[in-house]
This record gives sequence, C-alpha cells and structure tokens, in this order.
Amino acid sequence: MQKTINILNKRAKFDYEILERYDAGIVLTGTEIKSIRMGKASITESFCEFHNNELFVINSQVEEYLFGTHYNHKAKSERKLLLNRKELKSLEKSMQNKGLTIVPLRLYINEKGFAKMEIALCRGKKNYDKRETIKDRDTKRDIDRVKKNF
Repeated sequence: MQKTINILNKRAKFDYEILERYDAGIVLTGTEIKSIRMGKASITESFCEFHNNELFVINSQVEEYLFGTHYNHKAKSERKLLLNRKELKSLEKSMQNKGLTIVPLRLYINEKGFAKMEIALCRGKKNYDKRETIKDRDTKRDIDRVKKNF
C-alpha cells in the first residue's frame, strides 16, 4: 500500500481551460475506499453532472477490491460528491452557460484519511489552443535541457 494516494487526470489540463477549482468529498463504500488506498482507480474519462440538485461523478473507474466478497462494488458507477450548498448553487448556475463542464482533476486521500476529489469548472479548448500547449511544453523541455548542460 502506498503512503500518499494522488490519482491525476492529466488529460483534463490538456483538453480544458480551468476556470475555478473546488475540493469535494466523495461518498464511497468500504471496498471502494480500500481499492483507492491501493491506488486502483482512474478518473481520466470521468465528468460531473447534476441530478436533483446533487453533484455526481460519472465514469470514474474504481477497480474491484481483490479481497472483497459478494459485498464488492461495481467498477464503474455514479458516485455522489459532497460540497457546500453555496458551492453547489454557484456551480449549477454556471453550468447553465454554454460550453462549460465540471471535470475531476485529482482524487486523493487527505491527512485525516478521507477521500477527496478536486474538481474544476472548465471550458473546452480548441485545436489551435492544444497545439499551442504542446509547443509551449516542447520549448520548456528544450530550455531545461540547455540549462542542464551548463
């Protein structure tokens, strides 16, 4: 078992422009939290939706716990996110704008041992923005190589 659990969604920073960030709690069962503590989760293809004024993360993958019995969870299911009422209302209001979405950026376990998910209100990038991001990353890598030689 790892000491720190930090499951990232690297694709989100490439595909989306991040406007606001929030830390949300997540409702899990016993076998789900055990799988997350073992690092067996993925949030790369997941997104968030509102159902009855509650926020749910959809398409997040938490693999089944190896030592689980018939009480084991499903690998892909909707999981409820916990936020303050003010944050939920502001997110729901901003979701009415066209082109905005809520994407999970990071799944981690805090110092108290609770599973938390960092979510962000995002706007999708265009193809030319993505090419610009790739170009910036390449130039930064080249500059770091030159600095390393000196």
